[in-house]
Amino acid sequence: MSGLLSLGDLHVAYGRVEAVKGVSFDIEEGEAVGLVGPNGAGKSSTLLAVMGAVRWSGGDVRLRGQSLRRMSPEAIARLGVAIVPEGRHLFQAMSVNENLALGRLARREGRTIRIDDSWIIEQLPAVAELATRPAGLLSGGQQQQVAIARALMADPDLLLLDEPSLGLSVSAIDAVFDTLTQIRSLGVTILLVEQRAQRVIGFCSRSYVLANGEIKLEVTDGAEADLDSLVAAYFGS
Repeated sequence: MSGLLSLGDLHVAYGRVEAVKGVSFDIEEGEAVGLVGPNGAGKSSTLLAVMGAVRWSGGDVRLRGQSLRRMSPEAIARLGVAIVPEGRHLFQAMSVNENLALGRLARREGRTIRIDDSWIIEQLPAVAELATRPAGLLSGGQQQQVAIARALMADPDLLLLDEPSLGLSVSAIDAVFDTLTQIRSLGVTILLVEQRAQRVIGFCSRSYVLANGEIKLEVTDGAEADLDSLVAAYFGS
């Protein structure tokens, strides 16, 4: 495998409040890597820094060796990165198809499409069944399907997901992780932010527990972490 994404001593601050304090890790092509931890741990800020949605105050983020410093989210998207944001952020009055069309705008030209519309419809049936319905009228699970589909429309190399299970039923969460398994089987690299530590550790090849903006624990190869160590890392103790 060759390296895809590298975070080196990443710092993110909002005014005087430092949300991310020196986070470093690499992600290889085709890996699924998880960031878990409580609210306020710095998980979303790390993800948003990768996407260029927040500026970092120190360190670097590199995609295939290229620094993403001062790049806009649109420019980063055109390098093959897509995000499913926390809360989905669909355009509620627009139809499912119209939301998906926005994701397609970031699709790169001159390359073989790995994830095409037919694959998305097969894996996410709500996308086809509810194509003309306003996104705001869908259930939480259906909206999450649309949010994932919108990101996949760009046929990304790196998929960022921020709390995709938030507010969903158990069955809807199962459906989300089934879809992520299929996406990973295509070779798409995944960086997954979640609070559900055990679920993420079971899915990802490597997971990091963040607390107070710092990495407290690394769990590799889907191995079960010692429960006491995991709880202590999760709560920053």
